[in-house]
Amino acid sequence: MKEQRRRLGLWAVLALTVGALAIVAAGCGGDDGGSSSTQVEGLGTSLEEIQQQARDEGQVDLVAWAGYVEDGSTDPNVDWVTDFENETGCQVNTKLGNTSDEMVTLMRTGNYDSVSASGDATLRLIAGGDVAPVDTDLIPNYADVFEGLKDQPHNSVDGQMYGVPHGRGANLLMWRTDKVDPAPDSWGAVFDSSSPYKGNVTAYDSPIYIADAALYLKATQPELGIDNVYELDDEQFQASVDLLKQQKQVIGKYWSLYTDEIKQFTSGDSVIGTTWQVIKNLLDAEKVPVEVVLPKEGATGWSDTWMISATSKHPNCTYLWMNHIISPEANAAVAEWFGEAPSNALACEQTSDPNHCATYHADDEEYFAQVAYWSTPEADCGDDRGEVCKDYSEWVTAWTEIKG
Repeated sequence: MKEQRRRLGLWAVLALTVGALAIVAAGCGGDDGGSSSTQVEGLGTSLEEIQQQARDEGQVDLVAWAGYVEDGSTDPNVDWVTDFENETGCQVNTKLGNTSDEMVTLMRTGNYDSVSASGDATLRLIAGGDVAPVDTDLIPNYADVFEGLKDQPHNSVDGQMYGVPHGRGANLLMWRTDKVDPAPDSWGAVFDSSSPYKGNVTAYDSPIYIADAALYLKATQPELGIDNVYELDDEQFQASVDLLKQQKQVIGKYWSLYTDEIKQFTSGDSVIGTTWQVIKNLLDAEKVPVEVVLPKEGATGWSDTWMISATSKHPNCTYLWMNHIISPEANAAVAEWFGEAPSNALACEQTSDPNHCATYHADDEEYFAQVAYWSTPEADCGDDRGEVCKDYSEWVTAWTEIKG
């Protein structure tokens, strides 16, 4: 019932934003997120027609996280773009987005066809009318996507998919094993105001990091009644903000670019903090002694979605790209390179490391039940509290105050 209220609330926002008729049409796809009668202008009506029209378009312009669109220029052995270009006639042009906020801004220029959006961007793009619903019947590889990634609050509205799932992962706790002892198993290690690592603690530089504080408080202060860490009323929100202001006293540097955290841990400026698995992998390659853990309180995390711009200039190439990036071969390659669980179940048979999917808990829904995927905070709490929760704009304001 709570999830139904949440979706109905977003549905109302969408109707006001992009027009009632368009949204009603978008909702005709049914519970499986399949066909949608609202298509981007110029999109073919069959896969064959899409393939034919794509050659006339000749390109696709993407906004993506670093490591998601590799054409061999970073590493000649890492390339899942060239074959796509040769097979489809669509030249891939990529703009890296360093943060979700930057990705939203870029997509709203109308200059890009698709984005690999995390959950703290997807709902903003949907509610703003910046992206269109997708017809998954025209994306054959969607059939093999793990069911746990389909029809989620961050990638669908009322059963209608607004993109295809790329992959997922948790925001982990990382530490230098030569500097931190004993090995931590709790987020308390980064929220302790008397931390012995004061000045060498790091945290993710984004308003969405407020959810990490809420997640810790959910486990340690149950009297606050926190359920969904993205649905915080005033008391819950203020407690989370206060905790982050306390944490600020032990923070040496925040990070938003993954390359910055790599430098911080390599130099020893940071010895403990939140991270992504890909960062740990790259530090391992540089022989920096680090380890990671999913703390006992659980973690926030991401489930990224490739979405199509509502005004895409190359919709046919975009559909072919969305189908390609979740194909078993390409999805396996990107999952291994980035360090995440693939979205396509058949990708697990294609990874060079036969244990990759087990390592990243690809089909382990009990593991991912501990992960609170990034989602855009809204005023509507999604329950009987009504519209008393803090929306994303208030998270942004608070984050500015936290950092000082």
